[in-house]
Amino acid sequence: MPSPPSDATEAARRTAEARAAVTASLASVGASVDNEMRTRTADLHGNSVAIAKQEKELGKQTAALAKQTGEWDKLLQEGTKKLNEVGDIQNWAEMLERDLLVLEETVRLVEGKKSEQTASGTGGWSRGNGPFGPK
Repeated sequence: MPSPPSDATEAARRTAEARAAVTASLASVGASVDNEMRTRTADLHGNSVAIAKQEKELGKQTAALAKQTGEWDKLLQEGTKKLNEVGDIQNWAEMLERDLLVLEETVRLVEGKKSEQTASGTGGWSRGNGPFGPK
C-alpha cells in the first residue's frame, strides 16, 4: 500500500503548481505585452513612412511657393518702377506747365509794356526796366 503523502511532498506539489500557474500567467501577460508592442512598433514604422512622404510633399510645395513669391515680388518691383515713372512724368509735366505759365505771363507783360510805350512814344524799355518790372 502506498504511503500517505507527507506534508513536505504536498507542500512541494502545491509550490510546483503555484509556480506553474504564475509562470503561465506571466507568459500570457508577456505575450499580450509583446503583441501590443509589436502593434505599436508596426504603427510607428507606418507613421514614419507617412510622415516622410508628407515631408517630401511639403518640401515640394514650399519650393513652388518660394518660386511663386519670387515671381510676385518681380511683378511688384516692375509695377512700382512703372508707377514711379508715371509719377516722374507727371512731375515733369507739372513743372513744364508752370514754366509755360511763367513764360506766358512774361510775354503778356512784355506785350502790354510795348503797347504802353508805343502809345506814350518812348519806343522801348527805359533803363532799369525789363520784362519783370523795375530793377
